[in-house]
Amino acid sequence: MTRTKKTGLKARGGRVAVIGALALTSVTVAAVPAFAKGGVDIAAPHTARVGKTFTVTAHGNDDAAGYLRTCLEGRSGGQAWRQVTCGAVVPTGTDAEATAHIKAAHSGVLQYRAVVYGLTGPNDRHPVRERTSDLATVGVR
Repeated sequence: MTRTKKTGLKARGGRVAVIGALALTSVTVAAVPAFAKGGVDIAAPHTARVGKTFTVTAHGNDDAAGYLRTCLEGRSGGQAWRQVTCGAVVPTGTDAEATAHIKAAHSGVLQYRAVVYGLTGPNDRHPVRERTSDLATVGVR
């Protein structure tokens, strides 16, 4: 009796290597997290006069939460951030907006940022910070 085909360890080893590589690829793809889409923008003037009012606006969205709220925070002179104003709670898919009309009382540099909070419902009392904007700097003269 003669054998015409070899099915030794080399052939089986090649199959095992291919199956192992496919299994590793599927585990890697399943372990990659899905990233939420969204963003936040802030707009403010570069300069303002003492005693005059200027406007800071922010727009934000994120698809990670059921409801969103955008808030504006400000600081001057390197102090801690303080909340200036917050917009209305809106469902996901709608831009959350916040607008603040600020009267410049002193000369100096003011910094503002927008923060988008995610909420599970319209009356959620424990919002989660989803996104924070870059700084908007206003020089008051």
